[in-house]
Amino acid sequence: MVCFMANDALFQDLRPATRDLPQSGIVELINAGRDVEGLIPLWIGEGHHTTPDFICNAAIESLRNGETFYTHQRGISELRQALADYHTTVYGKPFSSERFFVTGSGMQAVQLAFQSLAGHGDEMIIPTPAWPNFEAAARIAGATPVTVPMRFENEEWSLSANDIRSAISENTRAIYFNSPSNPTGWVASHTVLREILDIARETDTWIIADEVYHRFYYEGQCAPSFYDVMDDTDKIIFVNTFSKNWAMTGWRIGWISASPSLGQVFENLIQFSTSGVPVFAQRAAVEALKSGEWFVKTLIQEAQDSLEILSKVPEKVEKLRFHKPLGAFYLFFCVDGITDSRNAAIRLTREAGVGLAPGSAFGEETDHWFRICFAREPKTIEEASDRLTRWLLKNI
Repeated sequence: MVCFMANDALFQDLRPATRDLPQSGIVELINAGRDVEGLIPLWIGEGHHTTPDFICNAAIESLRNGETFYTHQRGISELRQALADYHTTVYGKPFSSERFFVTGSGMQAVQLAFQSLAGHGDEMIIPTPAWPNFEAAARIAGATPVTVPMRFENEEWSLSANDIRSAISENTRAIYFNSPSNPTGWVASHTVLREILDIARETDTWIIADEVYHRFYYEGQCAPSFYDVMDDTDKIIFVNTFSKNWAMTGWRIGWISASPSLGQVFENLIQFSTSGVPVFAQRAAVEALKSGEWFVKTLIQEAQDSLEILSKVPEKVEKLRFHKPLGAFYLFFCVDGITDSRNAAIRLTREAGVGLAPGSAFGEETDHWFRICFAREPKTIEEASDRLTRWLLKNI
């Protein structure tokens, strides 16, 4: 097998924005643990549930009906209306189907949002720690990510609006705002959202609102949202996915919500990238929205039960510190005495049989942190918690 090295002429001739992208620190750990027997893999953001039958059956029926042709680039009308109805129910105000655009995953929604706003010479502000794909998507679009570190003080995460304001320059095009946050589980209050929106208005800066975990909120039906505080004229693009709420990670279907005036732009971007999302997947998504509320609530309750189990680890490991998340389904924790999360995570994988994501994957300032996904049944989290506790007590 021929292995092309970094000094290979073909490699060097690639576009730097893609050639120089680092490997995801999460994927690196997954690759390192593929052959570990008995491993509990808690490094990526998905649960253990397969997609429910009522969703799968809608896709099967679509295939049997011969819906295997090209489709409307913005998404079938039934799904766009179902998205409007879902948002109306969740947020308590009317939504038009004309503001929704179906994408081939939440990740594609992120990419298209970046591509619509930024290119060479532009800057995108990203609060960190953050999922590494955000920064990568900005670079692929040709823009420069400008990170703004959040603060961890008194066992809580916070984001300073003044830090966001200070980071804005004449080249800034957008603020990428992820709440509930991956990886910290931090949730922006309505006060913080208004502060960020005021800054965006004053500086004529766009906001890309990533609300992928909007339903995984442990103090109400839905996390505080820019939908609650914005006007129709505000420059906000929302990105979201069917992956988390309805156990559809492998389906690769998501959506963008934006002003209908941007419709042709997003239709074009979809056309010139994937040429649309398969109809059978869209039929499944319609059924998820219409009939899946009970399933969403089941997943949220299970995650909350598993979080309570993990929250007891510091009672046994005094050097472990974290902020108990209000949203998403990750526990982001640090351990005093561990400074290299990558190597520690590899050891945890091989020696304890627990797969965690290293904090270094989410930003340079969190190299002594770890992310653990607790979107699993409580008994699995109980076992993972025991393994993690034993390893930490032995090695720190």
